[in-house]
Amino acid sequence: MRASLIQMHVDPAEPVNSRRERAGSLIRERASSDLVVLPELWPVGAFAFETFADQAEPCEGPTHQAMSQAARDAGVWLHAGSFVERAPDGTLYNTSLVFSPDGALAASYRKIHRFGFDKGEAVLMGAGDTPVMVPLPDTTLGLATCYDLRFPELFRQLVDAGAQTLVIPAGWPARRRAHWSLLARARAVENQSYVLACGTAGTNGGVEQAGHSVVVDPWGEVLAEAGPYEEVLTVDLDPAKVAKTRADFPALRDRVLGLDTP
Repeated sequence: MRASLIQMHVDPAEPVNSRRERAGSLIRERASSDLVVLPELWPVGAFAFETFADQAEPCEGPTHQAMSQAARDAGVWLHAGSFVERAPDGTLYNTSLVFSPDGALAASYRKIHRFGFDKGEAVLMGAGDTPVMVPLPDTTLGLATCYDLRFPELFRQLVDAGAQTLVIPAGWPARRRAHWSLLARARAVENQSYVLACGTAGTNGGVEQAGHSVVVDPWGEVLAEAGPYEEVLTVDLDPAKVAKTRADFPALRDRVLGLDTP
């Protein structure tokens, strides 16, 4: 299975429509891939909080339409990163969309853990409450977004439900890049899963982005890592390696705590 992570540069001066068109072009260039992944909140910038309300759109809005068309044109599974969703009741969510190769919406995921403590996303957005998985022909994706990466219990739930590849779009700040790299590898090792962690480049809301998107295998080996600028990582994955790793080193079988008991 070939996966491509598109580490987009988010420039606050670039109009959102232009950014959607550019994202669509980058996706269409990845037609030889099976799965393409975009980063978190690439239409607006993860730290451009003041724009969230103005740029919010319904789930079926222009970002949905543009990404559906791009997935269909390229014939790929597309994890379209995330955008600011405005729900029918007016609540804003940090929402990810996954499209099948025919452009149909396969799944949506509202970010569960909101970043910012007492400001920013934590007070501007509602929280999702449902872990989401997406079955592909060769693997099963478990979805998470940025700050979710710090909460291992979410990933345990995903793996217990059958996830084999963990996909994590992010707008991670450069000043905590060491945490990003460490936690991506940790989630891969402890869950014996592939991790596809796709970040943004550039600066938005006054916050420099870490970039350094990374693909990690179930043993914790880094298969590819981007630098700080706009870049595309394309990696060939062996879906069978997840089952083999779990069979050869059955740590997940030996869990004691956190399991439901009769």
